Amino acid sequence: MDADGVLFQQLVSLRQQGRACVLCTVVRTAGSTPRKRAARMLVSEHEQWGTIGGGRVEKQILDAARALLGQGEAAAATTLRYHLTRELGMCCGGEMEVLVEPMIPAPFLVICGGGHIAQALVPLAVPLGFVPILVEDLEELGNPERFPQAARIVDSFDPRDWRDLPLDRRCYVVIVTRDHQVDQALLEALLPYDLAYLGLIGSERKVRMFRQRLINKGAPSERLDRVFAPIGLDIGAETPEEIALAIAAELVRVRAARRKEAAAHPMRAVSSCQLNGKDHEAT
Repeated sequence: MDADGVLFQQLVSLRQQGRACVLCTVVRTAGSTPRKRAARMLVSEHEQWGTIGGGRVEKQILDAARALLGQGEAAAATTLRYHLTRELGMCCGGEMEVLVEPMIPAPFLVICGGGHIAQALVPLAVPLGFVPILVEDLEELGNPERFPQAARIVDSFDPRDWRDLPLDRRCYVVIVTRDHQVDQALLEALLPYDLAYLGLIGSERKVRMFRQRLINKGAPSERLDRVFAPIGLDIGAETPEEIALAIAAELVRVRAARRKEAAAHPMRAVSSCQLNGKDHEAT
């Protein structure tokens, strides 16, 4: 198998494992360059396959690729252009353009709580392009029969037990448990993570109460400002099904905003959260 064959075989393997990667392809060269058009390199968080020529130009592309990986599903493809001598101090003297394409798996949607809202939200998540993961410590509320479309069911509300689940920019978390104390504990535990989205069910009074308690415990107010609470778009939702629809719509809006921001500033980290207001309690 040739070098491209090995590279694309690895790309398929990474996608099957649900691991993000970036495909880097030389799309134009002029003058003397270490590799020519169609040279490729595949980059994951800690590994690399193939080469676009080595040296400083390859280091620039590796850094750019891993910066895109850090943006999660908000990452967008971009073309990077370098004059190898003027910009990078290389002896070649030519120019290279490299297309950097993120291959990001569908984002995780972690739904904490197996109640009526979760039952309505999980089926909505799949066709919207999310991978739903249910978190519920009661077997009667969190089981495959009740949630056949969940990719995974976790039986602990402690995020330290969520093994192999990256709590990062490709992860959206919805807190809709049956217990206000569990809601607050989850919110406190998840605040330090740089998530794509963190939303909390409850009335405005509950949200204010949680916020003050966490500030009293030393939680940074700027972190709390990034929580979507009360959760969901304000569409006058009352039933579990309507609340699930409001949450799903907010998730889509946040994802679209992140993608738009990434397209406008392809190499800049994307900030994704804001507060909104509405009045409903957990079901």
